[in-house]
Amino acid sequence: MPRPTKVANSELALIERIRKRVALPRGSGSVLGIGDDCAIFRPRGATEDLLFTTDMLIEDVHFRRETHRAPDVGWKALARGLSDIAAMGGEPRFCLLSLALAPWAGSDWVDGFYRGLLRLAGRERTPLLGGDLAHSEKTMCDIVVCGSVPRGQALRRDGARAGQAIYVSGLLGGSASGLATGRGLAWKRHVHPEPRLALGCFLRSEVHATAAMDLSDGLSLDLHRLCLASGLSAEIQAPAIFPGATLEQALHGGEDYELLFTAPARTRVPPEFEGLPLTRIGTMRKGRPGAVELRGVPLAPLGYDHFRDL
Repeated sequence: MPRPTKVANSELALIERIRKRVALPRGSGSVLGIGDDCAIFRPRGATEDLLFTTDMLIEDVHFRRETHRAPDVGWKALARGLSDIAAMGGEPRFCLLSLALAPWAGSDWVDGFYRGLLRLAGRERTPLLGGDLAHSEKTMCDIVVCGSVPRGQALRRDGARAGQAIYVSGLLGGSASGLATGRGLAWKRHVHPEPRLALGCFLRSEVHATAAMDLSDGLSLDLHRLCLASGLSAEIQAPAIFPGATLEQALHGGEDYELLFTAPARTRVPPEFEGLPLTRIGTMRKGRPGAVELRGVPLAPLGYDHFRDL
């Protein structure tokens, strides 16, 4: 029997293989498809574009039942999708949830899961309108979030230009540090991420950011992706680091769900937004697309990749 071939050597490579096989039908209203934080759909005659994102949360990949409380898992499931809406400068409209339950997940766990998800949904005015339920060997869910943004104003990954400044919100490495230590404010950061929805709208409408994405897989990998989308390279300094985290965790740890964005060099970006630091960390450059240097030294995209070790 022949040995099965690898799916891909990276998530980005697999996404690109799929993207090349999918064409956006003319006249369908599809503005942006595979490869960004959200797909963009433009209803005919509408003054707003609709944003759609989907995100999976899988037992033993994104959470462990021994250490992650059910309400935190529910909160995080929705927070991940809302973070994609924030990255495009959008406002959420509704969500859908498909949930597959393992035999260990009893009614108390399910109640706790929905309690956490609905708490965030209520706060962010993102009603749960439906979904699907199933049984599985491991507990997993898929959240779909619909958002909206003024027509043609969505923040995308491909809008950066050479010479523009690179910024990140917040302090990085907290989630990775929390996962490693299992305690303190870092652990809370890991299990209870905050989608930066208000910031995303501010970057779109007031700062007029040129490109943006959320930091879900680590600064090194996500900046690499933004550079590829914009056809540029980047030169950065170290970001602001979460107390107790290491530089490695800040660069590669992932799941911080802060916003990475670019703006013209002359744009006056405030040092903070509602108490959240906004730190300039570098500059977009002409050069090999995707290449990133940290203080003049090549920075490998070592953030989390589902397919790197397959």
